Amino acid sequence: MGNEEAVFFSRALTELTLSFHIIYATIGVGVPLMIMIAQWVGIKKNDEHYILLARRWARGFVITVAVGVVTGTAIGLQLSLLWPNFMELAGQVIALPLFMETFAFFFEAIFLGIYLYTWDRFDNQKKHLLLLVPVALGASFSAVFITIVNAFMNAPQGFDIVDGKLINIQPILAMFNPAMPTKVAHVVVTAYMTSAFVLAAIAAFRLLKGSDHIYHKKALHLTVKLGLVFSLGALLIGDLSGKYLAEYQPEKLAAAEWHFETEGEAPLMLYGVLDGEEVKYAIKIPFALSILAHSNPKAEVTGLNEFPDDEIPPLYIHYLFDTMVSIGMLMIAVSGLYWLGSRLGWAFVRSRWFRWLIVAGGPLSVLAIEAGWWYAEVGRQPWILRGIMKTPEGATTSGQVDLMLYLFALLYLVLGVGSVVVLRRMFRRNPVEREIADREAERIAEEKAKGVDPS
Repeated sequence: MGNEEAVFFSRALTELTLSFHIIYATIGVGVPLMIMIAQWVGIKKNDEHYILLARRWARGFVITVAVGVVTGTAIGLQLSLLWPNFMELAGQVIALPLFMETFAFFFEAIFLGIYLYTWDRFDNQKKHLLLLVPVALGASFSAVFITIVNAFMNAPQGFDIVDGKLINIQPILAMFNPAMPTKVAHVVVTAYMTSAFVLAAIAAFRLLKGSDHIYHKKALHLTVKLGLVFSLGALLIGDLSGKYLAEYQPEKLAAAEWHFETEGEAPLMLYGVLDGEEVKYAIKIPFALSILAHSNPKAEVTGLNEFPDDEIPPLYIHYLFDTMVSIGMLMIAVSGLYWLGSRLGWAFVRSRWFRWLIVAGGPLSVLAIEAGWWYAEVGRQPWILRGIMKTPEGATTSGQVDLMLYLFALLYLVLGVGSVVVLRRMFRRNPVEREIADREAERIAEEKAKGVDPS
């Protein structure tokens, strides 16, 4: 296998691993917060349905955590095996957040185990709720620390290279690079948003399949409202991300928007087809790119003509950007209509077609996360460490990467199918109606044992 093939298969395997892992990582970051909010609402309203919601979500969450551990370990292994030159440099500079991410995960896992084990051992639900705080914090900080590493790849700093040697290494400066604030905020908030819409899709699906239980209606109402809040947050952070790109990675913004010539009053391109450097069938929003980049409709936006051809990202990232933004705007519209319709009594928010739209929002939100990550990674090309190391320079020259790709693809297939099967069986064998009836029977038995009239 030649060097070019090794680079190709290294990139393919890394993309496959990240694409699979990001699903479980996103759920792993967002669902603990959803569990904590549901239990808090249940305590505040003295509503057993929300308490049960937290309990059932927590059971399913354990399965996704287990798969996330395997794929997260695979990423660590592949970084060392597939990108040894990159890790030789980056490992000396940005190892601290990698270590802290491991610590955050163990922090989350320990308290998650205690939370699950002690569910029926707390008379006071408020005390039990406190165990979820470190779980949610650990999950979120795992995302923060690993995203800091990715931000460093986009805006490397905190070291100097003199005569091919690393000197003046400053790990804290490397962590707090210019890309860090917007990247970290965007990853964490979109994880919350996606988790909310995935859980909303499950609740809407159960209602569509004939279960008219109030439990599912409360689950739908809570998760769609949370999805609206976090999707609006993602919109705001997306605007700040555009301004970061305009200042620090203008070639990425220009490639995403097919902005070929530096000019002021730049329009925003939505959709369309590229024919050479001619954009056809696109929706052009006047001044919008200048506003996105500099908050000024007349501001000049750097075009691709300012960069060497071998440093321009692949132009198909435009489609990834459009996919991410379009789904985000759709979910804001759907959740906004649901919230407004629920408050004003509009019947259509309870109609089958609208609930099917909410069901579609689950997988669409996951697709938006995937498109966002592909855009982030492909948009940095040809660099693995922007401005310092190009992707082929960081890759292995091993001739066995193609075999690794096939073996890991098989592993991910088994993990993906297995987790879906286990989750389906877990909840099918213990439907919410039965669990509510069992809990009510337990309550009555306990009150009779204490000599209390259960009526």
